[in-house]
Parts: sequence; C-alpha cells; structure tokens
Amino acid sequence: MGLSPPRDGRHAILDGKVQLYLRSGSPNWQCACSVGGRQHRANTGEDGLTRAAAFAHDWYLSLANGEAIGSGRTTGQPVARPAPLTSRRGLRSAASAPRQTFREAASRFMVEFEALTQGQRNPIYVAGHRARLANHLIPFFGMMSVREIDAGVIAEYRVMRMGDRHRGTPPARSTLHQEIVCLRQVLKTAIRLRWIDHLPDLSAPYGRSGKISHRAWFSPEEWGLFEAALHDRVARPRKERWREAGENLRDYALIMINTGLRPDEALRLEYRDVAVISDGATGERILEIAVRGKRGVGWCKSMPEAVEPFSRLKERNAGQPLDRLFPAFQRELFNAILDELRMKTDREGRRRTAYSLRHTYICTRLMNGADIYQVAKNCRTSVEMIETYYAAHIKNVIDASAINVRKLRPSPSGASPAP
Repeated sequence: MGLSPPRDGRHAILDGKVQLYLRSGSPNWQCACSVGGRQHRANTGEDGLTRAAAFAHDWYLSLANGEAIGSGRTTGQPVARPAPLTSRRGLRSAASAPRQTFREAASRFMVEFEALTQGQRNPIYVAGHRARLANHLIPFFGMMSVREIDAGVIAEYRVMRMGDRHRGTPPARSTLHQEIVCLRQVLKTAIRLRWIDHLPDLSAPYGRSGKISHRAWFSPEEWGLFEAALHDRVARPRKERWREAGENLRDYALIMINTGLRPDEALRLEYRDVAVISDGATGERILEIAVRGKRGVGWCKSMPEAVEPFSRLKERNAGQPLDRLFPAFQRELFNAILDELRMKTDREGRRRTAYSLRHTYICTRLMNGADIYQVAKNCRTSVEMIETYYAAHIKNVIDASAINVRKLRPSPSGASPAP
C-alpha cells in the first residue's frame, strides 16, 4: 500500500480508494473516500504526507468496517473525526496509548517504507517485505499488542516456522533471517510511534554462527567439459530449430564467465550499455559495460575473451541500441547439458545455476593472481564477501613460500648455521 504519484495535487492510497489533498489556507492534509454510497471527508491533523497517509489508512478501514460511519465527517453532515493514534505536537507515551496491534504497526511500517525508499530500494525488495508480512508475520503476530511481543513470543514464532512442513521442508536459515529483519523494522516503527519504548531480544536462542557455504562454481577442468558441450550443441543440435537457442546459450555463458555479471544484471543489458574498447593499460580489446543492478549503475570491464561472443550475438540478432542482449535465459538447455555431464551439483551437493558462471569468473581471477580489491570493484561487491565466500576455498590464494618459512637455528659450537 503505497502513495500514488500526485495527480491534480492529490495523492491516492489503497488502490485509489482514499484521496489525500491540501485545502487552501490549511497546513494539514485532508482525506476523502466513498463508503456505502456516501462521501466521507476528514482532516488528518497532520502536515506531513507520510503520517497523513497512515491516519487516512486507519480512518478508511474504520469506516469500511462500520466502526465510524455516522461518527466521522461526511459531506454535508458534521461528525466527529476519529482520534489520531498520535499527535503532531507530542506523541502519547506507551503507558497511556490504547492497545496497538502488530497489524497496525505493520500497516504504518509499509506506508513509511514505501514512501521513504521510493527510488532507493528495488521494488522487488519492497514487495518481499510485503509478502513476508502477509504470509507469515501478520498471521502469527497480527492481533497481538506490540507490547506483548517479547523474546519468548519471538522464540515461539521461530519454533512454529521451523515446524512448518507444509511445503516439505522448513524454511532456509536465510529465509527466516529475512523474516526476523522485517519483524525488527515493524517494531522499530512502533518505537517511533511511542507504542513501545525498546526492542525485544530478537536473537536466536541456542544459536551459533552458521556454516559458511561456498558458492558452486566450475573448476577449470569442469568448465572445459561444459564449454565443449556448448560448442557441440551449436555444431550438432538435437533438432535444427534448436540451433539458435544453442548459439545464444553459448554466447551467454562465454560473456558471463568473462565478465562476472549477475544473471539479473545480464538480463537487463541493452546493446547501448556495452562498448568494445581498446584498454589503455593492456592494449587488448575488451567490453566496457554499464551495469544496472541491485546497487544502481556500476561499471564492468570484461576479459578479452568476451568480445567475440558479444560480436557474434550482435550480428546474429541484428541488435539495435535499445534491444536486450539476452531477452531470455535458456534455462532448460543449460540444465540439460549439466545433467548430461552429471555436473548439476558439485561434490558438496550444491546446485549449479547461472550464478555459478559469476562465481567461476571470481574464482578464476583470484586463482590467476588478480588483486582482490579490483575483482570486488569490477563485480560490484565487497572484499569481505569475496574473502568469505570465494577466496577461503581456493588453494591458489595460499602462498606456500610465505607459509613454509624455516627459522635457522645457530649451531651449538657458535659456527655459522649450515644453509
């Protein structure tokens, strides 16, 4: 539930059911809606749009539920305005505030979060919070007062989720972590509203640091087999009409493994984002790519081996500046080749996906002695992430000459030690 862009000076919430507008001579936002065939209006008492939208949301729900019809201000009929949950000139203390539920806090949180992060957060991330609230958090905490939510209740939620096997397996550790992050944000909203005065303990009891799972990648030998299979699918497709799909997958894989792009970044690429340049430092022809991903716009410089597949792709598809390089990822063919080579999982059982091509690029660069900071910068990630998930399991980053140092001991007679 977010604010719509202004239209004729008005904002809409709840899919257009409620309008917010300013009246001449008043600093406060007004709200209007239609319920039961009657027009209702109210003064929100707020001069800030976000807080006015939160008030209007609660006001509309009370009207729709029949709690305030006849006691709000309807057109032509003076009626009392529902009391705001908070006041602009001083928020009520938690002790004197009415019983506020988690559902109300979650509603306020989403209003603020969508309005204040517009253009800064990926819409998919915002939708993820909304889904976590609707599917898991509100069904469990919804009718509880936010003051009743303590470490014990949160532990009960964790137990409930870990025992939730309707999908066959309990949620992954990262999934549950994201739900707790969302819960924390809602409770922080309740603190700002003075409904509670502190956060409860949200840490997992009996917990310890989880095992770091390194990312599935292709070793040099495995990549050699996979690349040969890609070329074979182009030279000898199972059916002639599948040749183009094989060509697109081959060029996709070769570009990915020589750039380190994320799969979602690759799917957003347009031909105008990619330029073939001569690198000033090496004199080699490489791709210079403007990457639009989860961290905004960044830059990537490819390995020289990415130039040829890019040129083939552009020529084959007659790529125009606004066309996408990869309208779709040939997932079925990618998985079919992995299955044929019995390489769908690595030795630890981790599944290989399109992300494995990015992981292979990072590991290969480190194995060849590239500077870890420059690799992180080119992949739009942090050195800490690379050290944690990539460098720790690559033997080439361990310098045996720096480890196998022997301190020479002086001989008992005082003579110079033998070399």
